[in-house]
Amino acid sequence: MAPRDADIAKPIRLILSDVDGVLTDGSIVIDNAGVESKSFYVRDGYAIKLWLKAGFEFGLLTARNSQVVKLRAAELGIQMVRQGYSEKGSAAKEMIAQAKVEPREVCYIGDDLPDLAVMYDVGLSVTVADGALEVKQAAKWITQAPGGRGAVRELIERLLKAKSLWEDFVPNRLA
Repeated sequence: MAPRDADIAKPIRLILSDVDGVLTDGSIVIDNAGVESKSFYVRDGYAIKLWLKAGFEFGLLTARNSQVVKLRAAELGIQMVRQGYSEKGSAAKEMIAQAKVEPREVCYIGDDLPDLAVMYDVGLSVTVADGALEVKQAAKWITQAPGGRGAVRELIERLLKAKSLWEDFVPNRLA
């Protein structure tokens, strides 16, 4: 029998996320002045804030270096950010130790081959709907949403619902 969401979600205390292709659609826009921009989906950001508000931790782990990522992380209150790690396994181990959690208490969401090193070593591996085939084969969960279009929101909502915490964040209608 397949494990239920509640059984899978229960130990998760830390979400680590790739950036390009997960929190963005993977597009990297560089203008004539060399200024980079990325497009982030607002509901992903809101869900990250809810995850943090629920008392859990969230970290960003990306192979590229970008001022935009630093700014977005600060805006959302994300304390753990590692940029410039093409070999993500060692950085993930550092982040897991920093959060004082065990690998089984970690969820990692990624979309491409560099993410596999982390996905194999955590409790819950997740990819986006448009993730690479090999990443989909390694993932326990695959979101319905593509990267940059609500995949992280979908993941966090699913985890919080499985932990019976989602309703804490849904306002009640006024009588």
